[in-house]
Amino acid sequence: MSELYELPEGWEWKKLTEVVKIGCDKGFKPIISDGKVPFIGMTDIDEDKGRNSKYVLEDYEKVSKGKTKFQKNAVLVGKITPCTQNNKTTIVPSDIDGGFATTEVYALHTMDNMTPLYLNYFIRSNKINEYLVSTMIGATGRQRVPSDTIKNLDIPLPPLSEQQRIVSKLDLLFEKIDKSIALHQKNMDEANVFMGSVLNDVFGELDTNETIELKYITSKIGSGSTPKGGQKAYKTEGISLIRSMNVHDNGFRIKGLAFIDDEQANKLNNVTIKENDILLNITGASVARCCIVDKNYLPARVNQHVSIIRLDDRFIPQFLHYYLISPSIKSDLLFSSSGGATREAITKSMLEEFKVPKISIITQQKVVKYLDEISKKIEKIKQAQKTKMNSLKALKASILDQAFKGEL
Repeated sequence: MSELYELPEGWEWKKLTEVVKIGCDKGFKPIISDGKVPFIGMTDIDEDKGRNSKYVLEDYEKVSKGKTKFQKNAVLVGKITPCTQNNKTTIVPSDIDGGFATTEVYALHTMDNMTPLYLNYFIRSNKINEYLVSTMIGATGRQRVPSDTIKNLDIPLPPLSEQQRIVSKLDLLFEKIDKSIALHQKNMDEANVFMGSVLNDVFGELDTNETIELKYITSKIGSGSTPKGGQKAYKTEGISLIRSMNVHDNGFRIKGLAFIDDEQANKLNNVTIKENDILLNITGASVARCCIVDKNYLPARVNQHVSIIRLDDRFIPQFLHYYLISPSIKSDLLFSSSGGATREAITKSMLEEFKVPKISIITQQKVVKYLDEISKKIEKIKQAQKTKMNSLKALKASILDQAFKGEL
């Protein structure tokens, strides 16, 4: 860990093992009711708040072997990628005397000289979070924070009354900051809703009764596959492998972009991406998300969850992209005609038979120009809101830094 700084009078540096018991064996008494016990999984942990996340009831026999045991008020800390990077921590609700959690968390039980709330804030501070991430070991994509890192973590420990004062002040300040962040997020959401209504209006008012199926205006519709070995086969550099996490309606995102070598890429030559290709997610929770490929990440391939739509010269890619992300049109892709059930997948034949307006290039150009102008203005508004949100998040990090130096 980085150099220790000087603490205020009455504070002292402690190793985490001096003030925290890691794990839970002696005296462990889970609540068992009708053969079920409380269980906390990664999806039950609120990474934004990090406090008193929800829990579910699982069969005792199912979760009692090999899982992480916890007592009430334990601080659960995510130890794998990306849980650690995303500040996945929570405090076990005080109404649970004992239960089980996923094996991918450490259960930290504070002793009498430290409050769980103070420990939770400390673990969630940026400097500690970055330090934990820096010590991770293991295969790429499934790295873990080793137990020795947790055991040897240095923590500044003030008297219990001072810990409680710090927690109360952090709660108050963060509540105000979080309200401001939520307001900026609401503004971004409303901007997205407005763009959706513009798209619906534009395509709803198109003066055409003629449609044409995609198969007649495309030179390619097809998805790829995952290289043998899955994530373990990915490289740190090479040919881009675009996955559903990279495809968003408001543009291509590089977070989580995978890479494969030339040999792997050659096996996927039939799904080589070209400039101006439209990418559409065809399975999973992100089904029907769509964007135009970012040429900066070519050459590239796609996996089985993403379809390439390559148009011929009768259609402008930007026009079809706007058409596919308009809420009313997206609904046609997302829902089946009978019963209103959400589709879990979009097949190649569905795409081939999907109908789009048959209009002239000149009309397409006018539509694209108009929507580009609106989109740029909305993105400018969203970027301003995002900048303010990032500033507020940076303020939270600064406040935490002050708190554990005794300056709050």
